[in-house]
Amino acid sequence: MEEKYESPEILRKSPNSGVFNLILNRPSSRNALSLDFFTEFPKALNTLDQNPNVAVILLSGSGEHFCAGVDLKSLKFLSRNYPGDRGRSGEQLRRQIKFMQDAITSIERCRKPVIAAIHGACIGAGINIMTACDVRYCTKDAFFSVKEVDLAITADLGTLQRLPGIVGFGNAIELSLTGRRFSGQEAKELGLVSRVFESKEELKERVLTIAEGTKAVLLRSRDLSLEQGLEYVATWNSSMLLSDDLTEAISAQNQKRKPVFAKL
Repeated sequence: MEEKYESPEILRKSPNSGVFNLILNRPSSRNALSLDFFTEFPKALNTLDQNPNVAVILLSGSGEHFCAGVDLKSLKFLSRNYPGDRGRSGEQLRRQIKFMQDAITSIERCRKPVIAAIHGACIGAGINIMTACDVRYCTKDAFFSVKEVDLAITADLGTLQRLPGIVGFGNAIELSLTGRRFSGQEAKELGLVSRVFESKEELKERVLTIAEGTKAVLLRSRDLSLEQGLEYVATWNSSMLLSDDLTEAISAQNQKRKPVFAKL
């Protein structure tokens, strides 16, 4: 029986579809992230990753916004929940931050492609989440902000590590230091999103499926030299090419039909 979660919700697009929706489901709080989210979210992703019927995961937010960042109640709890010796308290807080970071990084660990479908506000931790996704789309009403600077804190869940590789160092540092709000169209110009759509409905209709193997190689190659990346993909394909899927792909190409692959 599928596990139920308080924060994220899993919905299948249709009974025969390989597209599964992972929805941030706290619309009354603009999908701000509670502390429970950081426990539940990686579990939900792992459930989808292990499900052979899942081809692609569409990550979105319920209600009028994608994500308004970390819930301020959670930040207040974190700032006050480590009394006593300052050194020990600092180490406990560091472990908590690492735990929260790992929840976001679970997006990259997922073998299935994760596509962020952003509408409305994408602020603070919302940027952390979207930058960990494989593909990012938004609607024309979407707006973004690396908001942590306005709270006198440093973005510590992955934005400062991932954003420069997406929009360039200069753009990343400007957005992070100013915390300014920018539009979906500017996000497209910066390369933060691939396309901007008129509505949430149109965005979801245009979701594309991406091969699991391609995701793994791209993530690995991002941090390798050209020679190391070529070595890695050679090793990868030395096992993957010995599969029935390649035979099926070639047959389908010759027969001008859609291939039918075994489930993951």
